[in-house]
Amino acid sequence: MELNTQNRIMLFPKLNKTLIIIFAIAFVLAGLRGYQLFQYVFAENVKSPGAITIPKNATFSDVLDSLEAHDILLQEKAFRWVAKKKDYPEFIKPGKYVFNKGMNSNQLVNMLKAGNQKPISVIFNNLRFMTELAGAVASYIEPDSTELLAYLSNPEVIKAMGFDEYSFHAMFIPNTYEFYWTTTPEQFTERMKAEYERFWNDERKKKAADLGLTPVEISTIASIVQEETIKNDEKPRVAGLYINRIKKGMLLQADPTIKFAMGDFSIQRVLSKYLEIDSPYNTYTHAGLPPGPINFPEVSSLEAVLNAESHKYLYMCASDKFDGYHNFARTLREHNVNAKRYQQALNKNQIWR
Repeated sequence: MELNTQNRIMLFPKLNKTLIIIFAIAFVLAGLRGYQLFQYVFAENVKSPGAITIPKNATFSDVLDSLEAHDILLQEKAFRWVAKKKDYPEFIKPGKYVFNKGMNSNQLVNMLKAGNQKPISVIFNNLRFMTELAGAVASYIEPDSTELLAYLSNPEVIKAMGFDEYSFHAMFIPNTYEFYWTTTPEQFTERMKAEYERFWNDERKKKAADLGLTPVEISTIASIVQEETIKNDEKPRVAGLYINRIKKGMLLQADPTIKFAMGDFSIQRVLSKYLEIDSPYNTYTHAGLPPGPINFPEVSSLEAVLNAESHKYLYMCASDKFDGYHNFARTLREHNVNAKRYQQALNKNQIWR
């Protein structure tokens, strides 16, 4: 006997209702899970804007710990899920990464996996010795000062850059530069060479040549000028003075070169006994320029030499007003008057060293 359609429906009423309920629940659960996963991927997941630094050989756990320590994520679970789906734990890349409000887990993982670091502004100025440069730069990038100094002290590296141990200072022009945290000593040095060559364009090279000087010699004079005065408006006059002495074949007799030779720039009063130091930087006993810069001259100092003031001054002495400026003289007699006045001011202020 055949059953008609109505009879078949009546035979399985409970089964049909159960299936409908099961399918409905499954559909709702699938929708909820889909929405949850959508949120995992695309919902904002930056709680506090900030940055983390991922060192070499870091693990995924290290990354999570750093994110937690800096209170970056709203939902670590979401980040963890997206990261694993994109195989990020297998592609950890070192660097400094910056996280901004509005970024979702998908964007965070993509940035980290691709190694899209945030450039760091590296600033160095008012430095004199290579040890100081290494320490200043190492505070911004991954290599420590010991590693960086070892590279910068390597004779083969110095030679490859086209300098010697004395002139190498000239290659590092103080400024603000952008580097990645993972910058290596080699990359830093090559960048500095490129910046040096960019600074010394044809126009500046011509100005140096017109003065009868090389770029390194300009840097050497600029380093002395920079030590002599902190006043940018006075630098061209000081530069002109040293160029005058060079042209006349006079000893430069620059006190800052004595301080550099002694490795002590805290000296305020250069005593006669200091002038006897045996050093190629002693411009009281060695004619001409010292073998290289006594600091890392800034752009303002370099430009001051390239655009030196034309005058007849041959002598200078710090002002007895201690205002940072100097008194200039054309003759030794005039200079001795200025020097005596300054020495009396030092004595009055009990400055003996």
